[in-house]
Amino acid sequence: MRKYYKTPLLVLFVFILCSILSSCRHDRVVNTSFYFWKTVYKNNKTETACLGHFKSHQLYMRIMDVDLDENGINPVPVSPITFQDKLPDSVEIIPVVFIVNNLLKVTTRHQLDDLARNMVGFVNGKVRQAGKTSFSQLQIDCDWTASTRENYFYLLKQLRQLKELKGKVLSATLRLHQIKNQKGSGIPPVNRVMLMCYNMGNLRKYGQQNSIIEISELKKYLGNNVTSYPMPVDVGLPLFSWAVAFRDKQYIGIAKRINMVELNNKNQFIFIGNNIYRAKTDLPDDGLKINDEVRWENVSAANLRSAARYLAPLIKADTVNVIYFHLDEAIVRTYTYDNLEKTDHLFR
Repeated sequence: MRKYYKTPLLVLFVFILCSILSSCRHDRVVNTSFYFWKTVYKNNKTETACLGHFKSHQLYMRIMDVDLDENGINPVPVSPITFQDKLPDSVEIIPVVFIVNNLLKVTTRHQLDDLARNMVGFVNGKVRQAGKTSFSQLQIDCDWTASTRENYFYLLKQLRQLKELKGKVLSATLRLHQIKNQKGSGIPPVNRVMLMCYNMGNLRKYGQQNSIIEISELKKYLGNNVTSYPMPVDVGLPLFSWAVAFRDKQYIGIAKRINMVELNNKNQFIFIGNNIYRAKTDLPDDGLKINDEVRWENVSAANLRSAARYLAPLIKADTVNVIYFHLDEAIVRTYTYDNLEKTDHLFR
């Protein structure tokens, strides 16, 4: 009889123990932030309210691009941001500098030394214009390749050695091909990376695909490559749409002025199926001619949740930083708070 009761009692004990351990487990922390990728910053009630709603204490702000000058010799700032207003006191600025990959093919080590110093000096000036006395993190954005890796990593190392960045976090953006091909792309010498989970398809290929985000594409690149990455990984998710234009099935660019209002104007476009529209007339202001085709690409709330559902188990940290690209009044109105909260919740 004693042997008969032993197994049920053991099962009951294990069940109670698991219940206690489960009740002690806490959801991990999810920090929600946004990129600001416009060339002029001014206070916007809708955008500021969005930051407040999500308790976003950091804003990743593009400070400038860095490209070669008109003579193709020296790196110079391109389209730097202008501050018409100060940032809210509750929001910390995280400056972001975009490095054009091609300049790394021709710059010397001496030029890169100068670039590191000049870049930080320029960033400090813009941070003060934003009404801030300092910053805790500098992020460098560059789609480096195997041929530019050596110069790019050298630049990052020079930045880390500058006294102005002592005690600060240096982060870098990480594209899907860079996390998959770690042997060829290398591991950047930074403190943490921001994984760009967007712009993953072939933008220039004619067809009905969505080049902004496709879960099937994510799965081709990530998996264990995220889990085993040797530094903290933040997650960047897209909140944008665009009109990809083709002429005779050849890519001609992004029609920046085109949105769904124009596409649904039957005097201008005819809907030919799925996400493809054909111009019914010349539209010179948009750079389009009659019979040009436009592929409308966007990111639905369902897309975001699918991406979060796939990514969440790959991030093993107790805290995950989710950064949406990007903060803009029109975008905030398109993606409701509820949409983003449901996406954030999947990371917990």
